[in-house]
Amino acid sequence: MDRLRKSFAGGRAASGPSENLWVRCLRCRELNYVRELEDNLKVCVKCGYHFRLSARERIAQLVDNAHFEEWFTTLAPSDPLGFKTESQSYPAKLDETQRATGLTEAAIAGGGVIRGYPVVLAVLDFGFLGGSMGSVVGEKVTRAVEEALARRWPLVVVSASGGARMYEGALSLMQMAKTAASLNRLGAAGVPYIAILTDPTTGGVTASFASLGDVTIAEPGALIGFAGPRVIEQVTRQRLPPGFQTAEFLLEHGMLDLVVPRKDLPETLGKILGLFAR
Repeated sequence: MDRLRKSFAGGRAASGPSENLWVRCLRCRELNYVRELEDNLKVCVKCGYHFRLSARERIAQLVDNAHFEEWFTTLAPSDPLGFKTESQSYPAKLDETQRATGLTEAAIAGGGVIRGYPVVLAVLDFGFLGGSMGSVVGEKVTRAVEEALARRWPLVVVSASGGARMYEGALSLMQMAKTAASLNRLGAAGVPYIAILTDPTTGGVTASFASLGDVTIAEPGALIGFAGPRVIEQVTRQRLPPGFQTAEFLLEHGMLDLVVPRKDLPETLGKILGLFAR
């Protein structure tokens, strides 16, 4: 919890506290005392709403006693298209985001231990350009798959993303095929892949590696889909059913295997890994 608390103290407005002592829940609008919210893994103590975690917070919650070694740290994004808006260039946006998050990219990958089982773990951070998948994110996920295949360790990927990164154009879209192809090789070799979908998991990430797990788990209330509900309603001119694209809706319609509260994720993963280990 100390690692979570340290990260929480410097949290972002979109995913955590905006005041020093109190945080207003984005669902029930009730105030949560920060320390109490920290101890509850950033889950609202009033209504159970799951605030977003950073990638490092997620790793700290999942792995045993900080048993995690980060890999591929030298990979860094570039500006292949020379993308620039009227207000800011892509390199300037990257620099700004890197300073704000302390990350070089929207994904962290490495080796860890969950409930005693060695795993390859990759985690996306929504705070880094919406967790968007550019060439580096796709490369990190692909390398994580390749490491899992070489070591024959189960692969666990935690997704939180708005989709492909528009700053990199077709190069970002290519990552969908690349990650899917690598997972096909992993599956053919009989190495298990557990996909964890958190709020939100959308766009090209949903349409590629996030939806290809042997076991697919989501956190309660997570928004999961390709296009967002408002876009779908505008295009189809039809009102969507209540709860559309929430984790619970997808579970009911057979798109997920489990919806697991955050506090139960490590234990649930341990049970699943134990079944695969047999």
